[in-house]
Amino acid sequence: MTTPPTFPGFDGLMTLSRREGVDIRPTLLRVLTDLYVQTSGHTRDEERQFVELASRLIDEVDDATRAAVRARLAIYPGTPREIAWKLRLKHLSDEPQPARRPPIEETFGLDPASDLEIVSEPEAPAPSPAPVMSMQPDDAAKLIEMFLAADSSYRAQILHGLTDTPLKPSTPVDPRRAARALLALEQAAMAGDSPRFTAELADALILTSRVATQITSEPGGEPLACALKALGMPAESYQRVLLFLNPSLGASVMDVYRLARLYDIIELRAALIMLAAWRGAALAATRAKYRPALYDDERQRARSVPAQSRTAPPSGMPIITRNTSR
Repeated sequence: MTTPPTFPGFDGLMTLSRREGVDIRPTLLRVLTDLYVQTSGHTRDEERQFVELASRLIDEVDDATRAAVRARLAIYPGTPREIAWKLRLKHLSDEPQPARRPPIEETFGLDPASDLEIVSEPEAPAPSPAPVMSMQPDDAAKLIEMFLAADSSYRAQILHGLTDTPLKPSTPVDPRRAARALLALEQAAMAGDSPRFTAELADALILTSRVATQITSEPGGEPLACALKALGMPAESYQRVLLFLNPSLGASVMDVYRLARLYDIIELRAALIMLAAWRGAALAATRAKYRPALYDDERQRARSVPAQSRTAPPSGMPIITRNTSR
């Protein structure tokens, strides 16, 4: 019997990170670190898996991501020594106490009351912003597949990690168009008209009907939260949509409370990245369905027919020839 992985879904993420077109290794490292520091104690297997995954990613991410992870692990008491050494961290117990330095007045024999001009060191230049990269359709499909296969807690971690990722988000919806769509969506939800709600959502976010149906009918509720967050729906309106649109979600107080809290913490950037991923996944599905035909496809698929040889006429039958001379 095999032991289930401590960090489910990261095998697929590691495979996606090695594909061309998008680099989500900074997101992987941030999400992995957030998952690890949420628990005060870990087993040996959990620590071993964290060290194995994080060690590979630390060497492959940019300086800004490495600094952010270093800041998170610097205040976490359970940071593995291998990772602390890799990030040049020291545990508090290992740090020697700094020796007390005499005041500058005692060192140079100055009067404390005299005016001293303290020259501060120049500040280090701010790091340049990370480049923004667009997702390829196949990578977007992998991200949506991974998100839908995860449980509710892991979906929240994915959305939290997408906030700082260099992935390019979708363009926000025009405010006037979004306001009209939000009013129509709330009215359809209050009436329990799921087909009308789905059609309006597809039109507002420029999604296919299949993707919009997948978002509205998903039992977890997180995809719908991302879609409505991308439109800028107020939290009160979103809660009303939860109560009336899907009876299974509205009947569960815990689900409504969980999704309401998730909706409050989802960043608009993460929701727009998910919107871009949905559009890219739809494009990947369309490309797979309608594969372009080559000019010689029909010739290659046609069956070869043996050439028919002309047979000589039977003996005794006259041969008719055409006289072309005039």
